Amino acid sequence: MEHTGRHGGTREGARFDAAGAGTGSSFTAWLQTDHPDLLPFGRTPLAVPGAGETLAPHGTTILAMTYGGGVLMAGDRRATMGNLIASRHIEKVYPADSHSVLGVAGTAGIALDVMRLFQVELEHYEKIEGTRLSLEGKANRLGAMVRENLPRAVQGLAVLPLFAGYDTTRAVGRIFSYDVTGGRYEEIEHHTVGSGSAFARGALKKLWRPHLTEEEAVRVAVESLFDAADDDSATGGPDAIRRLWPVIMTVGAAGHRRIPEHELEEVCEDVLAARSRAGREA
Repeated sequence: MEHTGRHGGTREGARFDAAGAGTGSSFTAWLQTDHPDLLPFGRTPLAVPGAGETLAPHGTTILAMTYGGGVLMAGDRRATMGNLIASRHIEKVYPADSHSVLGVAGTAGIALDVMRLFQVELEHYEKIEGTRLSLEGKANRLGAMVRENLPRAVQGLAVLPLFAGYDTTRAVGRIFSYDVTGGRYEEIEHHTVGSGSAFARGALKKLWRPHLTEEEAVRVAVESLFDAADDDSATGGPDAIRRLWPVIMTVGAAGHRRIPEHELEEVCEDVLAARSRAGREA
């Protein structure tokens, strides 16, 4: 069914939906024209290549996987600055809108600004057009934002998002990854980004299977982040002493849901106990 929106036609909305860019429907395009200095990537880049790698906190491991009811995304809570832990409490997974979530790795400050801008972009489109952008359109729009940050990325201030959502047309969860040039790639089954991604991906290859329940998918995410933290110093594992757990969100037909702290605590402590028993029995 076509949505005419507030402008009485579908041409502009269709153009935005297909290409991931628009004019009146795009809040970002308006900022680029009238207030480019307010954009995360509209400020003057640093003069020294690579300087941002040690001057700014970096967010690390994010993972996403499909499961029987939709898609799940999880992120650890650590940000690093060179060889220092800049934060143990950072959150890297956020709802983009009611049926999609966004995880951000890379330069933390810019990544969080891009995330907030993306949230406003989707809300603005919905208010102007009177309908939500398709999941494909959202993924394309995010790619355009990442592309705008390329001048800063080559100087060490890269942003690498991971985007996932529930496609209400197909009734499935879908995952999209990006490179620093804004290239967009649809991932099948699961994907990871960030410094601990290789180790988390190895765990996902062993633990993921089709049609996981939400509870099983949460357990797989926690196991994968444990493995990433075990081998990557920039990834923070679940911290039982500080009571710090990953941020895990699921998205299904009913919308997004953040897994509550008390549920995560039970899963993390169960995984810790199981690994401790396995270590004693080895």
